[in-house]
Amino acid sequence: MTTSATLLPAVVRPAPEDRCWFSSDHCAGPVLDLLDSLGWAVVDTPEANVHATSPDGHVYVGWLPEDPAAWKRDIVWRVQVLPADGAPWVQEFGIHTPSEAVAGFLAALVAHSSH
Repeated sequence: MTTSATLLPAVVRPAPEDRCWFSSDHCAGPVLDLLDSLGWAVVDTPEANVHATSPDGHVYVGWLPEDPAAWKRDIVWRVQVLPADGAPWVQEFGIHTPSEAVAGFLAALVAHSSH
């Protein structure tokens, strides 16, 4: 089966000067909204840190703006994955990583999980 090129949607790419790149606003909103919508357990601490765990308990996400150990390592986001059939791994994001980028990372992680 062949399709005429005139029937296919055109690929639209913004001109380089029209692109608007994310920049950090130092808020956790996009990530916390995503995790809440996925049914993750989310707990905040009196120090303003937030800890979230996936429903199956295999993924932890920490928003650590007030954690001295995290600041010493220049991070604010910590993602820890404990696969049922593999080695644990960690991804950390610095204070200048936009929360939209962290949310995109987590959305891809969830979308490609085997559960």
